[in-house]
Amino acid sequence: MTGGQLDNDMRKQAANRLSPPNGHDAKFVPFAERLSCTVDEACVVTGLGRTKVYELIGSGQIITTTIGRRRLVIVRSLFALLDATNSV
Repeated sequence: MTGGQLDNDMRKQAANRLSPPNGHDAKFVPFAERLSCTVDEACVVTGLGRTKVYELIGSGQIITTTIGRRRLVIVRSLFALLDATNSV
């Protein structure tokens, strides 16, 4: 076995030890199960632009929290907004 093959084998073994079981990404949480998301993520999942999302935040229809300088959108409020919109 050459040095390069040994290095590759060691990398694979380390990756296997660090990988979550069943091949799942430990950092991946389905969006519906998340507590919060960024404003950009809220724009993507709702299909709304940043200006509209910030208007909805300002009017209280989307709830956010600020930690340090980071603004996080509460995912429940996005579901509530879309639920209210669909029931009309």
